[in-house]
Amino acid sequence: MDVALIASILAIAIRAGTSLVYATIGEIYTERSGILNLGVEGMMLMGAVSAFAVAYHTNNAWLGVVAAMIVGGVLALIHAFLTVSLRANQVVSGLALTIFATGLASFLGQKLGPNGGPLVGQIGPRFKRIPIPVLSKLPLVGDAVFNQDLLVYGMFIFVIVSTWYLYRTRAGLNLRAVGENPRTSDALGVSVYKVRYLYTLVGGMLVALGGAHLSLAYTPGWTENLTGGRGWIAIALVIFAVWSPPRALVGALLFGGINAIQFRLQAAGTTIPSAFLAMLPYIFTIAVLVIITWYEGLRKRAGTPAALGNPYVREERK
Repeated sequence: MDVALIASILAIAIRAGTSLVYATIGEIYTERSGILNLGVEGMMLMGAVSAFAVAYHTNNAWLGVVAAMIVGGVLALIHAFLTVSLRANQVVSGLALTIFATGLASFLGQKLGPNGGPLVGQIGPRFKRIPIPVLSKLPLVGDAVFNQDLLVYGMFIFVIVSTWYLYRTRAGLNLRAVGENPRTSDALGVSVYKVRYLYTLVGGMLVALGGAHLSLAYTPGWTENLTGGRGWIAIALVIFAVWSPPRALVGALLFGGINAIQFRLQAAGTTIPSAFLAMLPYIFTIAVLVIITWYEGLRKRAGTPAALGNPYVREERK
């Protein structure tokens, strides 16, 4: 295969996978605390529309990112209040959040453009690619890895920091402990409610950041259903990653790579129906998810937090 083609596919894979990395690690933080959030798709959409709308009206892409994370945090707090304080069913709450946020994002996209019109078709500020001197000239990986936008560079750093935080800090240990055995954690002085609220909030902000990358960098602009199901893919990637940030990066890049390949095949004029090609990334993700879940299950190393999805009531004694 041509080196230039490989470099091009790798570059697209990294850009396409960035939003998934942020969303997947955000969900990892939330699920590590024992809270299941199925509202990722809706939160990504709200992050995307709010980021682009604020960036368009302020002419500042960074303000768009801040706005997206605030919106994601607010939606996450709603989910946390329902599931932690009111002990509502986490699956139902998450699905309701997705339905609500998807509809709200569609409505806002029609009202937040110029003069109260739609955002569709508008051109606003975006994160442009910034080549790193010398490194961007390296063969094969230079243009793909070192000629990206700031959110992509931040994504690589974030994966490293998240891995260190989860496995090398006391706060990360407390987070994992709450997800495994909240009653024991509580007995040791760790506030289960505080931890679950905090990491549901952090997770929601990261999910919305993933949406912001879509509308401000990967495909600048706003169209209805911009995420194209990436929120559901992120939830699947959490399982693929065994709740580990480095493996989340690998899974997101695999999805991005398949996505890049199908675009290349369409551009080359293949006889394969375009609808089938568009399905490839999702088929691939489901296939890998099934295989990896089966494989990890055989070795009893799936890594699912033991208390995931279970409400915690401090007064209960078993």
